[in-house]
Amino acid sequence: MPRLTADRRHLVRFILNGRAVEGEAEPRLLLVDFLRHVLGATGTHAGCEHGVCGACTIQIDGEPARACIMLAVQADGADIRTVEGLAPAPDRLSVPQECFREFHGLQCGFCTAGILMSLDAFLRAQPDASELEIRTMLSGHLCRCTGYVPIMQAALAAQQRLREAAHA
Repeated sequence: MPRLTADRRHLVRFILNGRAVEGEAEPRLLLVDFLRHVLGATGTHAGCEHGVCGACTIQIDGEPARACIMLAVQADGADIRTVEGLAPAPDRLSVPQECFREFHGLQCGFCTAGILMSLDAFLRAQPDASELEIRTMLSGHLCRCTGYVPIMQAALAAQQRLREAAHA
């Protein structure tokens, strides 16, 4: 449980993209707002704020989670990864990111971070998933720009490249 500060806020501490971070949070502050406004991790977007659209998807202890339906205090002690932590190096994109760029799997980019976080976790857990399984996973994300065709092309290309890299 996070500690209370003198003004009754909670001191929340966790690992964010491999770095220990901390900040003060009102008891009702959503994790998405804590990430964006307290910690400056603005890649995580607040869309519907009901856990439906997927724009706020991050990874908590390696599992996808919706940051808009979780309180910041609930993240205390967790290992959190956002889209800012997806790339393996500052000058290199991850395989899913590179495929999204190559196949134009994004237009406005609002939904992209959440999709990438779900896709990354999904392909690590199920590298041999079928196209239908990938489509089903992606159905939890709303995109108004791409029509999903380039997103699926990017997802399937990322799956193939990750498989090839695992067998190299």
